[in-house]
Amino acid sequence: MTMDELSGEVDVLGIGFGPSNLSLAIAIEELNDRRGAGRPLTARFVDVRPRFGWHDGMLLPGTTMQISFLKDLVSLRTPTSPFTFLNYLQEQGRLSDFINLKTFFPTRREFHGYLSWAASRIGLPVSYGTRATRIDWSDGRFEVALESVADGSEVTRVAARHVVIGSGIRPVLPEGVVPGPRVFHNHQLLDRLAGLPSRPHGRFLVVGSGQSAAEVAAYLHDSYPDAEVHASFRRFGYSPSDDTPYANRIFDPEAVDEFFTAPPELKQQLLDSHWQTNYSAVDADLIRDLFRREYDESTRGVRRLVVHNVTGIERLSESADGVTATIRDLGDRGSTTLEVDAAVFATGFRPADTRSMLGPSIDGSSSFEGERPIVERDYRLRLPSVPERIFLNGGVQHSHGLTSSLLSNVAVRAADILRAITDEQPATQPDHHATQQR
Repeated sequence: MTMDELSGEVDVLGIGFGPSNLSLAIAIEELNDRRGAGRPLTARFVDVRPRFGWHDGMLLPGTTMQISFLKDLVSLRTPTSPFTFLNYLQEQGRLSDFINLKTFFPTRREFHGYLSWAASRIGLPVSYGTRATRIDWSDGRFEVALESVADGSEVTRVAARHVVIGSGIRPVLPEGVVPGPRVFHNHQLLDRLAGLPSRPHGRFLVVGSGQSAAEVAAYLHDSYPDAEVHASFRRFGYSPSDDTPYANRIFDPEAVDEFFTAPPELKQQLLDSHWQTNYSAVDADLIRDLFRREYDESTRGVRRLVVHNVTGIERLSESADGVTATIRDLGDRGSTTLEVDAAVFATGFRPADTRSMLGPSIDGSSSFEGERPIVERDYRLRLPSVPERIFLNGGVQHSHGLTSSLLSNVAVRAADILRAITDEQPATQPDHHATQQR
């Protein structure tokens, strides 16, 4: 699609085309199919990336999903949809073999293949390499300015009755850490490793205590048998994630209602209590695997995996041929300075800042509490100044619970948003009181 084709007015403009807005696009197409000869709901999507992708830099060999394949793009909304993960397996000729694996958790690489397959089947227009820079309100509709990522030039302005922001989350680096060729966030891991100009030190540093940090440490330990891997985190040890059935109910669709209606102090209590279902926590089998590696090396007197617990990064400087990192014991019991080939920060993400996208024609003064958007139950941003709606398709953990930044609820959330736009039920939905895994 050429950039000029992104002109005109649509019912829905989706900003971002990751899993959340991909699920919404599927819901819109299925709604239009049911409408038949009636007026279709028109929609367009834009995304800054040059092509569809989902955490490409962390598609490490053997890493598996932490949610059931049943929490795909559609199954919790429309189990009979042709966009299910099971239908993807059938089309790839792997359904019987996957069944024989006896698992609910496909590899991350296979699930990425499923998402890419679904994105390629969407008939609605999607413009990659395009950034939405500002949303204005004019003549009873939104006008969204778009620019080309390649050269920064403004491409066009798209008119839309509704805007759905699904621009995902942004990587977080600790204060004072400046990214560079050898200092980077883990979501860029594979590309940055491939581009390392040299490895004179035979040593890596991984900072972080969550699943991604542990996976990066294991991957580096496997992939570079001539190198040391140093892991630094502020805890005493990696903590296991809680994936037990009762705890996993925090990710059920009906839990969104319970969380949304809870008073602020209860919301915070629930977030604190269930944080380790997904954040700053590691699969127990991976923890045991890393410990076995470290223990085995200690018996042989050859240390390649070194865990620095209860530590923080005191100083970090990058040069052309390496990174100098000083790791400080948080109990002031000394520090260690390392020369490493790369420092990988698996230090999490934060939601994109919606405020920066609102133009002067939209009064958002009562739409935020600090950095947090004020969001209604149907995911629309509270905007008293305009009659139509901007929806946040994700990144509303503070108001809708832990599931809002994960894959667990994308199918049902898309249905909620589409129902708010059309006042139509997008598809037959299952009973929300059925227990699902995270």
